[in-house]
Amino acid sequence: MKPSPEKSSAHLERAIHQTLRSLPARRAPRSLELRVLAELERLAALPWWHRSFAHWPLPARAVFLLLSVALVKLTIMAAVWVMTGFDAAAFTAAISQQFSWAQTGLSVARTFADFGERIFHSIPSYWLYGTAVFVAAMYAALFGLGAAAYRTLYASR
Repeated sequence: MKPSPEKSSAHLERAIHQTLRSLPARRAPRSLELRVLAELERLAALPWWHRSFAHWPLPARAVFLLLSVALVKLTIMAAVWVMTGFDAAAFTAAISQQFSWAQTGLSVARTFADFGERIFHSIPSYWLYGTAVFVAAMYAALFGLGAAAYRTLYASR
């Protein structure tokens, strides 16, 4: 009498499993082991902002969440504004209460911008042109020195 195919395949499976279990565990190649360890060290040395959100410091996560909530609020406000039509007075009143600090900051920024503009306009134009030519010449010299250093150090290899 012939054994059924199911019995013989189960017996063969058990025999192969026992044979493979009896083999000693193989050690990974040394080069693979070194590469894996180097990659683990590289990942451990990454700065926090290159890691996942769960690895960020608590203050950074809090600031990110606050900014995200503010962005969602502004998006909802903009959507309501678009759907209901634009009422400039109501919109200005709603925004000015919540962003009064922004208006103060904007006025300070405008003051500094006006001061910078006055300083810039008091500089003679030939000084500005001379500075631009000097910066361009220094950039060209830096580029030339970099190319010469590369050719000297690496091109001969």
